[in-house]
Formats: sequence, structure tokens, C-alpha cells
Amino acid sequence: MTSVKKKFISNSEESVRMFKSGLLEALSKVHFTVPIYLFLPVIIYCCYRSAASAMLWWEYPPVLIIALIVWTLVEYVMHRYVFHFELPGTIGRRLHFIIHGVHHDYPSDRLRLVMPPSLSIPLAFGFFSLFRALLPARYFWFFFAIFLVGYLVYDIGHYAMHHFNFKSGIFKKIKQHHMRHHYQEPEKGYGVSSPLWDHITGSLFSKNTSAGPYRK
Repeated sequence: MTSVKKKFISNSEESVRMFKSGLLEALSKVHFTVPIYLFLPVIIYCCYRSAASAMLWWEYPPVLIIALIVWTLVEYVMHRYVFHFELPGTIGRRLHFIIHGVHHDYPSDRLRLVMPPSLSIPLAFGFFSLFRALLPARYFWFFFAIFLVGYLVYDIGHYAMHHFNFKSGIFKKIKQHHMRHHYQEPEKGYGVSSPLWDHITGSLFSKNTSAGPYRK
């Protein structure tokens, strides 16, 4: 039987301490329901603004599809090129650990599976400003609402992948994809809510790897 190199330190649900500062430590943790409380009202408001825009009924489906595809691309690029990027030296390793390395070392940490507001809110403002500058006003509000829906599916889905036991169907396949990223080939399989861009960019897993030793 071929041995498999361990790709994680612990599967404990408890959180390891990252900062000496109590404030910084608190800002690095979040309950998985917090993104819903933060962004669902924003989504509803954006839909309300969209209803008052000049969009025609037949424009909603294509804008919805485009917004979701854009989200999957943003998710993939951030995971692959930002979260997995590591600067050289001790400081680089420390920054990488804070940003994403802690999640790979402790993949079941129940308080570090969704983005904390200290990161998600600035990112949301950044994408809000970017899309408002790029998109025609009539499409902007609905596009941003669906983009945020994609983010919520990603964030809450990420928690579910690590803590829910899917018996069959698409959710089981998506979970297996993400577990292979964690426990077998962290340099492959960067899509979390969808493997779409792994197929497009060629970052799929080797055929001889499995989902690995995840608990559920």
C-alpha cells in the first residue's frame, strides 16, 4: 500500500491562536452565519434598486449568468494567485499562513472557514467600486446582487464542505473536489464552488489521487 504524505496538521474543529493581540485574534475568526447577516440585506437592497432601473425583463437571465461566471473567475483567481501566493522569507511565510496557510494546516477550524468581515467588507467595497465604474448603470445593481449571491454560496458552501456529510449528488462531487485540494494536491483544484476554471486552465488533479483522509 502506497503511503500518502500528510497535507495538514490537525482536523480539530478548535481554532489555533494566530496573534498575541486579542483584537487581531478576534478579527481573524467568524461564525459561518455572519456573511449571511452582513450581505443578504445588501443583496435585497441591490435587487430593489435593480427593480427601479431601466433593465428589461429579458435582460435579467443573461446578466445573472454572466455575474455568476464572473464570480467563479474571481473566486478562482483569488484562491490560486492571492491565497496561495507566498512571498520569500520569514515575513512572507507568516503572511501566507495568516491569509490562507492556517486553513490548510487546520482545515476543519470551525471559526476560520468563511471570510471574516475584516476582509470581506473591504473586498465587497472594492468590487462594488470596480463594477460601478465598468458596468452600465442599468445593469450594475442586479449584477452586483448576483455577484454577492455567488460569494455567499462560496462562503457558506465552503463551511458545508468541511463539516457536512453529503451522501450523493453534485454537492458530494464538489466536496470531493475541494477535499482533494486540501488533502492530496494543494497545488491543483483551486475552484471551490465550481471546478469550471480548473477545467479551463488545466489545474485539475492527477488521475491517481483520491479525496484523501477527510473525516466525513
